[in-house]
Amino acid sequence: MTGTLYLVPNLLGVAAPSDMLPARTIALAQHLNHFIVETPKVARAFLKALSPERVIAEIFITACDPLPQARAQCTEWLNAGIDVGVISDAGCPGMADPGAAFVALAHQMGATVVPLVGPSSVLLGLMASGFDGQHFAFHGYLPNKPLERDAALRALERQVQTSGATQIFIETPYRNAAMLSAIVSIVAPRIGLCMAQNLSCSTEQILRKPVGEWSAIDRAAFEGRSPALFLLGTTPAP
Repeated sequence: MTGTLYLVPNLLGVAAPSDMLPARTIALAQHLNHFIVETPKVARAFLKALSPERVIAEIFITACDPLPQARAQCTEWLNAGIDVGVISDAGCPGMADPGAAFVALAHQMGATVVPLVGPSSVLLGLMASGFDGQHFAFHGYLPNKPLERDAALRALERQVQTSGATQIFIETPYRNAAMLSAIVSIVAPRIGLCMAQNLSCSTEQILRKPVGEWSAIDRAAFEGRSPALFLLGTTPAP
């Protein structure tokens, strides 16, 4: 029999694991000894937070990159009947990270795939936005070159205007200010913009206003050192 592939959600920021993860997720992660991870250093810190007494050097950790070698290692473990955990740098594996490749591999092998409950910035942000939660699209990162980024924003604006579907994307900390400025200058003032940072953490902040009402003070509040989630949308009709 093949092993089971467990998708282990990581924390979204500095917090006690028991404050953000269900007991079952923590217990299963504590008993796994083989992991495919986005970044080994981040994964080791997470696993140490889950089990301070564990000797991290005794845990088998393989990085997702390079992908062919990681796929081969995951295949070897699963074929040997070994259970494997997949860990992203933050949030749920398979969303804006390489985790989906290993889930697809497990399905191709006929291995059992078990998604564990944990925080997802995309879903938490959508819940907190008040935008349409029935129809939405997540785009990951938009292009970082200004011309391509602006074209992508105009395309998202058209999607909101024509379908009402919420458009969601993320950005790295050092590009938050540039992205906010681009949104304010490009997107129609009446379209709603919700921004969220550090979701589920003590430093969490969420703000929603029409694009045209975002002041310099509001924008400055999100220009810190944390990644940001951006949502463009409208209030769904009753």
